[in-house]
Amino acid sequence: MSFEKKRKQLVEHLKKEGRIKTEKVEKAFLETPREFFVPDTLKNYAYVDTPLEIGMGQTISAPHMVAIMCEALDLHEKQRILEIGAGSGYHAAVVSKIVGEKGHVYSIERIKELVDFAKENIEKAGIKNVTIIEGDGSEGLPEYAPYDRIYVTCAAPDIPPPLIEQLKNSGKLLIPIGRTICELILLEKKDDKIKTTNLGGCAFVPLLGKYGHQSL
Repeated sequence: MSFEKKRKQLVEHLKKEGRIKTEKVEKAFLETPREFFVPDTLKNYAYVDTPLEIGMGQTISAPHMVAIMCEALDLHEKQRILEIGAGSGYHAAVVSKIVGEKGHVYSIERIKELVDFAKENIEKAGIKNVTIIEGDGSEGLPEYAPYDRIYVTCAAPDIPPPLIEQLKNSGKLLIPIGRTICELILLEKKDDKIKTTNLGGCAFVPLLGKYGHQSL
């Protein structure tokens, strides 16, 4: 079976499960070739709904988790997005399809090898509106702030203050809180007031850095 057919099957599965709820998220998944974002040895598993190892102790999130996060963030065209933890670049690629050519995704990754891997994959997929930067994601990326949306693809001990500061008024921030087994927290900022909602349990690799876990 071709990758395209497997991709369509995965999308139908995620729709039936209620993970993909909107047409824009469905379209983004159909337009993003996940096989470009996994190691060559795992390409046959690109459309299995499970996390996959990408090296350096990191993973590419399961497609259902990417869908859950995209839907929870309520993404729109032209938005400026900050991603913490680029990994292989897949999640940023999906988000880039939703925000469109006039939107942009800035993604910060602490592991140099993954920065290079993600950049290569994004280029291979022909995506122009994603910028991958090496650095400590727990401190955010003040150069391009404020952001309409911020999401974190690794589990933090608490919400890093710089991320709240770099979020636009009326912006949304999505972050797993805990250590490996954690809770997915949606933070909404409005008129400098903060509202948080617990979206339920999840599993992510730990966020390391100044405002992350200090060690594995």
